[in-house]
Amino acid sequence: MSRPTTASAKKKSSGPGPKRRRALAKKNDLRAARAAAPKSDAAKAAAEEARALSGKATRYLRGLGHHLDPIVQIGKDGITEGVVTATRAALLAHELVKVRILTEAPVDRNEAGAELAQRAGAALAQTLGRTLLLYKRHPHKPKIVLPR
Repeated sequence: MSRPTTASAKKKSSGPGPKRRRALAKKNDLRAARAAAPKSDAAKAAAEEARALSGKATRYLRGLGHHLDPIVQIGKDGITEGVVTATRAALLAHELVKVRILTEAPVDRNEAGAELAQRAGAALAQTLGRTLLLYKRHPHKPKIVLPR
C-alpha cells in the first residue's frame, strides 16, 4: 500500500531546519562581534605568530607536546634575558619546548607567551593555563616534520 501524496506530505527542501538556522545566525553574530572587537598589541602579535603555523601543524605539535615536561620557567622576575637565552638553547636542542609560568610571575600569561615567542624567534603553538608550548624548526637537522 502506498501513501497518498498531499501538499503537506511533500519532501522538504534541503538545508538546515529552523533550529539549526537560528544557531548558525547566532554563531555568525558572535564571529562578527569578535572580529569587530579591538585587540591589544599582544593579542595581535599572538594571532600573527599563531598564523605562522597551519591548523594541522598546531594540532600535531600539541599532540607531541602533551607528554613533555616544562624545561623553562618564568619566575618572579618575568621574562629576562636569561629566560630568553635558556628558551633559545632549549629550542635548538629540542625544537618543541614547554615553558611554565610560575604564579609569582608579574606578566600576564597570554602576553608572556607572545613576547617570549617573539624574542626567542619561535612560534607559539599553545597556551594552556600557565603552560606555553613553543616550536622552532632546527636550522640544519629538523627532528619534527610538520604535516602540510
